[in-house]
Amino acid sequence: MNILQIKSGKVEIRKDTGTLIRTIGAGDAVAASFNTDQSLVLITTVKGKVEIRKENGTLIRTIGNGDATSAKWHGDDITISTTKGKTEIRKESGTLKRTI
Repeated sequence: MNILQIKSGKVEIRKDTGTLIRTIGAGDAVAASFNTDQSLVLITTVKGKVEIRKENGTLIRTIGNGDATSAKWHGDDITISTTKGKTEIRKESGTLKRTI
């Protein structure tokens, strides 16, 4: 099982022993999380965007409307906390399912 660590805005994927596997992202990350099988990484940026990246760092898509404070995987869905105090539940495709 791998772990994620943020250093200087870059997301580092590390083995559980601490060995660096790779660094991904554009250097503006504030939060990151793996999906269940660790094939995808969810990155929240300082600009409030949420990026979905493959484990190798390839950008799949950017979701949200730029007001995210954090994002986490919730099964196959993504929960995004916004600056307005709301929580958005989105599909992996970025489609909004509901706002709480």
